[in-house]
Amino acid sequence: MEKQDILSMNLPELQAALTAFQVPKYRAGQIYRWLHVRKVRSFSEMLDIPSKLRSELDSAFCIKSLFVAKKLASCMDDTVKYLYRLPDGQHVETVLMHYKHGWRLCISTQVGCKMGCAFCASTIAGYVRDLTPSEMLLQIDETERDAGVTISGLVLMGIGEPMDNFDNVMRFLELLSDPEGRQMSLRHVTVSTCGIVPRIRELADRKTGLTLAVSLHNPTDAARSKIMPVNRRYPLSELMEACQYFFETTGRRVTFEYAVMEGENDSDADAAALAKLLRGRGAHVNLIPVNKVRERSYHATRRAAQDFMQRLERLGVHATVRRTLGSDIEAACGQLRHETEKDTG
Repeated sequence: MEKQDILSMNLPELQAALTAFQVPKYRAGQIYRWLHVRKVRSFSEMLDIPSKLRSELDSAFCIKSLFVAKKLASCMDDTVKYLYRLPDGQHVETVLMHYKHGWRLCISTQVGCKMGCAFCASTIAGYVRDLTPSEMLLQIDETERDAGVTISGLVLMGIGEPMDNFDNVMRFLELLSDPEGRQMSLRHVTVSTCGIVPRIRELADRKTGLTLAVSLHNPTDAARSKIMPVNRRYPLSELMEACQYFFETTGRRVTFEYAVMEGENDSDADAAALAKLLRGRGAHVNLIPVNKVRERSYHATRRAAQDFMQRLERLGVHATVRRTLGSDIEAACGQLRHETEKDTG
C-alpha cells in the first residue's frame, strides 16, 4: 500500500488518520508540530513520540523530501536560484531574494505549465503534473535550511499557474498560516495568475488576506490573445470584472504585472489603452523588463520599462519598475528547469 503524504494533511485529517493507531488525541498535535514547527525530516526525530508509534507512522506515512539538484548564487546581489529534484525525479525552481524588509521566496506550484504564454520559459519543457501542498511547503523548508535564513514573504510566481492547481494551493496556504503550525500571515503572500476568472472569484470569497497579482502584459484582447492563450477563454472584460470583485470583496488592491517587451507592448498607444483599461480601479502596475529566453525573440531593457512607466504616470496610472534581481543567473522562472530537461532528455 502506498504511504500517505503526512505533510499535506491538516490537523483534523491527521487526527482522523491516527485513530487507527489507538493513541491519545493529543499525539496528533505533537506530530503536527514536529512536522510544521520543528520541520523534521523523519519520524525518528520526533523524540517525545513513543518509538513503537514512530515505527508505525513510518510504515503508514511518508515525509517527502526535496533535493538540491543545482544552485546558482548571484554575484550582483543576494539572489539564489535553486533547482529542486522532487521524489519522482521531476524538477522545479525556487528563487530566494533579499529585500530591505527581509527574505522573500518565489516558489513553484506545478511541474511545467499548461498556459502557453509566448514569452515564458516555464511552458517550453511542457506540463507534467501539479505539486502537492507538501512539495510547496518543502521549497520553503529546504531553502531556509540551506541558506540559513528565515523567509518573511512569499510569492507564488514560479513555474506553473497557481489557479490551475487551486485545491492544492489552498491547502498549502491553510497549512502555511495555521496558528497551530507555521503561523505565516497570508498578508505576506502574493499569488500570481494569468487570469483564470472563476478561480479569482473563488479566491476572493475565501477572504484569505493575501495579495493577488494578475499577469496582464497587454491591454487589448487581440494582442493579449496572441501571447497569452488564456485570454481567448477569459477576455479582458471578464478579467477586469473579476479583479474588481476581488477588490470589493476583500478590500485588497490587485497588482497588475506587465512584462515590457520592446516593440510589442510598449508604444504610446499601448500606454493609452492600459490607462483606459485600469482607469478608476486604483490599480498599481508592476512593470518588468521581459526576461530573455533563448527560444523567444522578446526583449526589453530597464530603460524601456522606465520610459513606459513615465508615460503611464502622465496618464494617471501608478506604476513602478520591479527591481531586477539575479540577472546574472537567469533568475526568470523555467529557464534552469528547461536547460536541465534538455540535458537529460
